[in-house]
Amino acid sequence: MPTTTTTAVAAAPADSAPSTQARAAMARKALFWDRIAPKYAADPIADMAGYEATLQRVQALLSPEQDVLEIGCGTGTTALRLAPFTRSLHATDVSAGMVAIAQGKLAAQPVPQLRFAVADAEAPGFGEQAYDVVLAFNVLHLVGDLDHTLQRAVQALRPGGLLISKTPCIAEMNPLIPWLALPLMRAIGKAPAVLSFEGPELHAAMAGQGLDIVSVERHGTRGKDIRLFIVARKPVAFHDAPSRLLPLPRRRSADPFINRGNP
Repeated sequence: MPTTTTTAVAAAPADSAPSTQARAAMARKALFWDRIAPKYAADPIADMAGYEATLQRVQALLSPEQDVLEIGCGTGTTALRLAPFTRSLHATDVSAGMVAIAQGKLAAQPVPQLRFAVADAEAPGFGEQAYDVVLAFNVLHLVGDLDHTLQRAVQALRPGGLLISKTPCIAEMNPLIPWLALPLMRAIGKAPAVLSFEGPELHAAMAGQGLDIVSVERHGTRGKDIRLFIVARKPVAFHDAPSRLLPLPRRRSADPFINRGNP
């Protein structure tokens, strides 16, 4: 679903290190994923055909000349599959437990282009214009601030670079799930806090950070597919200036149906 190309876009300014409150939230998030990392790694991919379709689509967008960043890499399954198609792939996750499992997989299956590291998608540290592609699979609904996370991704991209994402749009589920079942799961520690939005809200959030939407797809093969695959491009003419657009309001819930590292 292509959109018109913009010639010059304003980006939000880089901000300082996370506040004490933000660091505490990051720590809580990391602890949750550390706790469930072994079970998460053992769970099978629910829709293998959809997963393979996404991998093939992403592989077609990658090249051996590209430096790639993945945020929310989970236990590294996807990074291991995609790294051979890149010059370098820096795969990151907020959870040290997830990254430890990913590093174990890498030791057993060496891929020279790939490295794993613990990093939060909402914190500074990815560098300015350091990557040709940023990957964000099943993670944008799990961040504390979607606009801030997208801003970080845009800052990390070189002009003309791609943000390739796949995101569950929780607000497109049966309303009983996000409003009743999911908060209960969170209350008993079985799910993290998530952002609840529909596809058009996600499109608008990306456009609000100056990205041009190149393609919007759904790759699921089992039942209703709420996971939106989006390819967005950072314009070549991109000016670092305060953002013109205000962030959209978003709802929160909790989601037990999580496959963060698996598109």
